Amino acid sequence: MSALVAALLFGLGGCADMSAQDKSTSIDAGAGALGVSTLPDGSTVGTVGGAAVGGVIGDDSGKKK
Repeated sequence: MSALVAALLFGLGGCADMSAQDKSTSIDAGAGALGVSTLPDGSTVGTVGGAAVGGVIGDDSGKKK
């Protein structure tokens, strides 16, 4: 459990100097991967595909207009 907490803290520290677009891309990629992996037949390929699609959506929505 303590290793998980340490990994989480180090991961959050790495995001401090990211741009808004980078943060949006990362969050949406994670959400896409998590969303597909929780499906009953969520395969590894589907999880990677969900992360890719989420990353593209996050990249586009994070752009300043």
